[in-house]
Amino acid sequence: MKFFLGNIIFLFIFACYNYYCLASDALTIGVLFNNNDADEQLPVESVTYANNLIDQRINYTCNAQIISDDDTSEANKKLCEMVNNKTGVAAVFGPPSGHTSAMVESVCAALEIPLIQIYPTKEPFSEYTTINFYPNPKLLAKGIGRIVKSLHWKSFAVLYESDENLVLLQDILKLEKSDSEENASSINLKPLGQGPDYRVVLKDVQDSREVNVILDCSLSTAMRVLRQAKDIGLLEKYYNYFLTSLDAHTMDFESLNANANITTIRIIDIASEDITQIVKNWELTKLHKKKENIHISPYSVTTSKALMYDAIRHFVDSVNALHVTQKIHQEQLSCDDTTKKYENGLRITAYMKIRPPTLSLTNPIKFDDYGRRTNFTLYLVQGFRENVLGYWYPDLGNQFKLNFSANEYQEKIVRDLQAETIRVASRLGAPYLMLKQSPNGDPLEGNARFEGYSMDLISEIAEFLNFKFEFYLVGDGQIGKYDENTKQWNGLMRDILDHKADLAICDLSLTHQRQKVVDFSLPFMSLGISILYKHSEAKSFNMFAFLDPFSTDVWVYTATLYLTVTIVLYFVFRLSPDEWENPHPCDENPEELENIWDIKNCLWLTLGSIMAQGCDLLPKGMSSRTSSAMWWFFSLIMTSSYTANLAAFLTAEKSGPTIESAEDLAAQSKIKYGCMEGGSTQSFFRESTFPTFQKMWLQMVQSQPSVFVDSNPDGLKRVQTSKNSLYAFLMESTQLEYETKTKCDLKQVGQNLDSKFYAIAMPMGSSYVGLINSAVLHLSETNRLQDLKKKWWEEKRNETVCSSKEQVSSSLTLINVGGIFGVLYVGIGIAYFIAFCEFLWNVKNVSVEEHISFKDALKIELKFAFSFWIKRKKTKCPTPSPSSSPSVKSRSKSRSLLRSAGSFFSLNRLNNKE
Repeated sequence: MKFFLGNIIFLFIFACYNYYCLASDALTIGVLFNNNDADEQLPVESVTYANNLIDQRINYTCNAQIISDDDTSEANKKLCEMVNNKTGVAAVFGPPSGHTSAMVESVCAALEIPLIQIYPTKEPFSEYTTINFYPNPKLLAKGIGRIVKSLHWKSFAVLYESDENLVLLQDILKLEKSDSEENASSINLKPLGQGPDYRVVLKDVQDSREVNVILDCSLSTAMRVLRQAKDIGLLEKYYNYFLTSLDAHTMDFESLNANANITTIRIIDIASEDITQIVKNWELTKLHKKKENIHISPYSVTTSKALMYDAIRHFVDSVNALHVTQKIHQEQLSCDDTTKKYENGLRITAYMKIRPPTLSLTNPIKFDDYGRRTNFTLYLVQGFRENVLGYWYPDLGNQFKLNFSANEYQEKIVRDLQAETIRVASRLGAPYLMLKQSPNGDPLEGNARFEGYSMDLISEIAEFLNFKFEFYLVGDGQIGKYDENTKQWNGLMRDILDHKADLAICDLSLTHQRQKVVDFSLPFMSLGISILYKHSEAKSFNMFAFLDPFSTDVWVYTATLYLTVTIVLYFVFRLSPDEWENPHPCDENPEELENIWDIKNCLWLTLGSIMAQGCDLLPKGMSSRTSSAMWWFFSLIMTSSYTANLAAFLTAEKSGPTIESAEDLAAQSKIKYGCMEGGSTQSFFRESTFPTFQKMWLQMVQSQPSVFVDSNPDGLKRVQTSKNSLYAFLMESTQLEYETKTKCDLKQVGQNLDSKFYAIAMPMGSSYVGLINSAVLHLSETNRLQDLKKKWWEEKRNETVCSSKEQVSSSLTLINVGGIFGVLYVGIGIAYFIAFCEFLWNVKNVSVEEHISFKDALKIELKFAFSFWIKRKKTKCPTPSPSSSPSVKSRSKSRSLLRSAGSFFSLNRLNNKE
């Protein structure tokens, strides 16, 4: 009996202990959902179920209410029903809508009930009762802006769905600055519209040639936009999309079968082991509570679902910890009586702000004094869900951490490059690209059809990077001109923008306008704009070019004046008394006076004067000297003028071009000049602010007919065929150098007007830019670029290369002075003829005087003339006198007559006796 009574007492005491000491307290959690199938319900059920199963100190129950998105009165009614419940609520989670959030915050703040939010909201209504697990919108916007900046997009289009979400784009829009290479130069902000058809907006993006797009919209809208983008060709290679939604990792982009690069962000660390365990707990909760066997993929976990788990788990852990030191209980409250407040509310909220979470899906978690989340990690994901490029968290500031090294990234790009065949666009134009002739006449195919500098260059790059390429010719054969009217490019630039080509290589200049729409490699050739002009045309063969200094009229007048002045001087000398002299100075009283100025001597005086050689006879009278001096003055002027003009005329062939620089071209209007239509040279003059170049551009635009040509060969032909060398062509120095190597009638004038570069063009944002740059740099360091230029500019030429002598005339040729030699030869010939005539006349006289035959006299005189060692000549021929001779008087008359004839019209000596 005693034993039985003792057992009853023990059981009673044990029951009392269990009831008062070990009994679990009950707490109700209020949750506001938008629908019964909300994803956030499962984390709440899982956490409360696991806690109630393992830790029995507090039994958590969930009071879930479904409210409308924008019905604040309904939300207020259901919230008040929660707090007016007999047990009340220990905390409120939600609501998901921003329209009802303010009302819920005000009620919770008035009753001091903890309000835990997992959606973006504005500033909290109360800093003491509200905690938001969603990242602070300002910090999130900063992180998104830093990630977009790390993509190094030069320009992009932002397509947004709602104006309310523009707060996330504020740091992105700040990237548009033109003074920094790291920032975007152009940002196009476009609203998506109401939908569901977004093709109009996407067409605008396509027409603008933009390849970088930021999508700020819901997941359903984003997937619809991407499908429509694929329909119009905006998901091809080189297009880049960045989705700002934190739930983009739940989308299956592989179903799009797109070649575009799609980049997303998330705050969930999918790679962690915690998420695997957590989703398994969710599966077990479904199985145990609702007998549903489900499979949950970590990639299907939305951000709100993960945040709800973090929030409910952090709340439960915090309350459990507080319950150990001081029990947490809940009580019934009323919305009508705000004087009664939840006494544990502020305590729970304050503790949750400072307590680090033990387990979370969006780690790290940290709050400020206002309950705003200030720490989180943004993961940047490219393409596949597992391909995490890097991450950012607020403490990094403007930095962005990559998950791989630069070498690893480079190796990945190399693998991608080697896995495909690169399409290379070019155009025909020597020496860059030419059609190759088959040795045996068989048709060539593929890359074997071409040869030239461009072909060799891309072959060297392909060999260095070990990739395959396919060469093709652009349809219109143009480099690339921008049409201001149609806002479109043509030629190689068009193919690059349309992504028909991966590379474009030829004589493509790197310009500011082109660099806005395509990417360029490092330059492979430096050059500048220079002036192509024609060599001075060689004058026609003229043996009498020495007569050019004077016109025909001057020569005729001079010759006439020479004869006239001779006659005038002859009469002046005869009239002047001082010119009559004593022929025998020893005879002081001569019977006759003699005047030496016959016609022959007058002709010699005037001729010696004009030849600047003087004369052995000089006038003595005042009148004769005055007239002679006037003739000498005339001769001085004429001789000096002739000498000066002769030097100019004879050296005209080597005097060089009439223009020496761009300043010379700009300063004159006779020689026209132009450049290729639509090329970089035309852009240089059109956009230049230098006065000389502005003046040249104005003259080119105003010239009629047009001085612009369609291609460089047309410009060369125009220079060659222009009459009187009245056209100069402005072109790039490398092409000019190539042409003047074999076209000897052309030359470069002056120095380069600017400095520019040829580079390889690629689509904007191409991942191959760095690789191509490294290849070009390698070829430059190994002098392969110089070798290729020498090969195609000099060695591989079918035409004859001009010599320096052919290009530049440095001295006078025989053509210039041949006439002077002719005059000399003719003059010497005439002199010999006269000398021979005089010799024969003398022989005739000798034969008469010495009474010998003409033949004998000729033999004697010839023998004597060719006896070069004899310096003296006898007055009489050494022959015997004949037996019979004419009378002295007849001989005397004959000799007197001969001497008179020899006096060359000296009339005053006809009657002189011997």
